[in-house]
Amino acid sequence: MREMSMNMEKIIRLVTKTKELIKNREMAAHVKEKGVADYVTQVDIAVQNFLKKELFLLAPDIQFLGEETGLQEMKADSFWILDPVDGTTNLMHDYQHSVVSLALCYQDEIVMGIVYNPFHEEIFSAIKGKGSFLNGQPIKVSKAEKLSDTIIGLGTAKRELADENFARFRRVFGACQDVRRIGSAALELAYTACGRQDGYFEIYLNPWDYAAGMLLVQEAGGIVTDFAGNPLNPREGGSVVGTNGNIHGELLKLL
Repeated sequence: MREMSMNMEKIIRLVTKTKELIKNREMAAHVKEKGVADYVTQVDIAVQNFLKKELFLLAPDIQFLGEETGLQEMKADSFWILDPVDGTTNLMHDYQHSVVSLALCYQDEIVMGIVYNPFHEEIFSAIKGKGSFLNGQPIKVSKAEKLSDTIIGLGTAKRELADENFARFRRVFGACQDVRRIGSAALELAYTACGRQDGYFEIYLNPWDYAAGMLLVQEAGGIVTDFAGNPLNPREGGSVVGTNGNIHGELLKLL
C-alpha cells in the first residue's frame, strides 16, 4: 500500500485522462436503461474500459470492481472500486455535475480515494492517514455544531421507497437551513469533505457510489456510517450518511 501512496500522482493523471471521454456529447447521447431511472451511456463503458486496462498495467495483482460489472464477491486482499460516471443522468442532460470515482480497498478498508469532476477541473483525493485534498490543497469538513446551522445533501435512490424517503427529507428540511440535491453521491460526499455542505444521506448506495467519497470525508475530519450508525462495508451496498461529525447524531435521529 505504501507503493500505491507513492503512485497517487500517477493514478490521478490516469483518472484525469478521462476528461475528453466524459465531455463527449455524442457518446453521452447513446443511452441504455439498466433499470427504473438507472442508465448507462457509452461514456460510462468507455471510461470503465480505459481505467480498467490502465490500472491493470499499473498494478496487475489488484482486482477490479466497477459499476458496469456489478456487485460480485471479491476474494482478493485488495481491489479497485470504480464508478466511471457517478451522475449519469446529469451527464445525459449536460448538467455538468458528473464525476469519476475511484477507490482502493485493502483488507476491507478504503485506503485511497479520488473523485474527479472534469467540468469544474476539481480533483478531490485522499490517502488513509494523510488527509484530504482538493487540487492539492488540504480540505476540512465544516465547523457547524448543530443541524439548524447546516445545509444537507440528499439522494433519491430506491424509487419504490419514495414516500418513506420524502417523509425523511421533510424531517431533515424542517431541522436544517436548507437541503441540496446534486445527483452524484461521490460529489455530495466530496462537497461534505470540503465544507461546501455539512452532511449528506441516501437510503441505498453501492460501494462504487460511496467508497472514494467516504474516505474523503473521514480524512477531512468527518464521519460516515449507515443510518444505524454502523461502519460501512466496502464490499456491500446499504444506507449512507456522511457529516462533519458534530451533527452526526442529530441527523441520524431524523433518518
